[in-house]
Amino acid sequence: MSRIAALFKKDLMLSVSLAAAIISLFITPPDRGLLSSINWKTLATLFMLLTVLEGFKKENIFVPVLKKTGKISKIKNLTIFFVAAVFFSSMFVTNDVSLIIFVPLTIILFRAGGKEKYILPVLTLENIAAIRGSLLTPFGSPQNLFLFTQSGIKVSSFLLMMLPLWIFSAILLYTFILCLYKKDLSESTGISTQTDFPELSPERKPVRILYGVLFAIVIATIVTRTKFWPAVTILILICLLIFDRKVLVQTDYVLLLTFLCFFIFSASICKNPVIYDFLKKTVSGHEYACSITISQIISNVPASIVLWPFTTNLRALLYGLDSAGLCSIIGSLASVINMRLYLKEYPGKSLEFIKIFQIISLAFFALVFIPQLMLLKFFD
Repeated sequence: MSRIAALFKKDLMLSVSLAAAIISLFITPPDRGLLSSINWKTLATLFMLLTVLEGFKKENIFVPVLKKTGKISKIKNLTIFFVAAVFFSSMFVTNDVSLIIFVPLTIILFRAGGKEKYILPVLTLENIAAIRGSLLTPFGSPQNLFLFTQSGIKVSSFLLMMLPLWIFSAILLYTFILCLYKKDLSESTGISTQTDFPELSPERKPVRILYGVLFAIVIATIVTRTKFWPAVTILILICLLIFDRKVLVQTDYVLLLTFLCFFIFSASICKNPVIYDFLKKTVSGHEYACSITISQIISNVPASIVLWPFTTNLRALLYGLDSAGLCSIIGSLASVINMRLYLKEYPGKSLEFIKIFQIISLAFFALVFIPQLMLLKFFD
């Protein structure tokens, strides 16, 4: 019981989602239709994605890319490398996984060069890169995956819808990096020795190939929306049980449980006529503002589940949800993960992290808010 209590105390979003689910069951007593109203396909797809990407991390599949950092001599270029790595990788491995991969290495290298004063600003830029890079693809973030699955939109339409935001964000990120090092764009990294990276074991090469194949299968399952997703889920589960069952223990089940709780919450409140009518009148036509606002209370992933049944404008909902993480730490689960990674190395500095995060991230949000609103008006 003490371990369970510690888990809920540590993971605020799980506590919020469970409380929301329990309260909603009192508002609308459960019936036989509750289980069928849960989006099991999204949960299964998220499970496959999380397990395979955990394997990527475990097998150090990105090490060959990371070794290139040893050849970078300028701190500006090193920052560009990390921010770009997060920005582009988040489109395929999700925003939280990209931060888990690159944030620890960022801290190691900036420490090695005696550039710790830049760590917080760079981590904030990486956080923004994860949020804004991942918005381009349907599988870049959990909320994108959920809305893509629910809406039935074509992959090409999704990409075209998000492309302007993605391009503008890339340009802004580069501009922010130049502003960070404006005093000396040629400042050295200060790294005098080659950083040690984990070695890729030759014996594990078949396992790394397996994860590459499994990842391709998961992406194909998402893009094609195949009705055989239960069989694909079982296939991946069997492969992992045979070849690398440890990954199944390390998978982020907290995120899956959080999703399940919010599915229960959303399904329950939708069955209450009073609440349903209120949300329908409030959300419809105001998806952009509602998604940003509600995400500051329950984060953007659960907000997508709650708001989807009432939305009439998918573009506005996506734009809001994929911008909400710029407003506060709670706005995106990726931001929460980023702060955890930093506090693991610098305990007790949460206020310092939040301060730098809010200054830089809100400045970025202020610059993207109006252009996004103009795009919404244009396509209205």
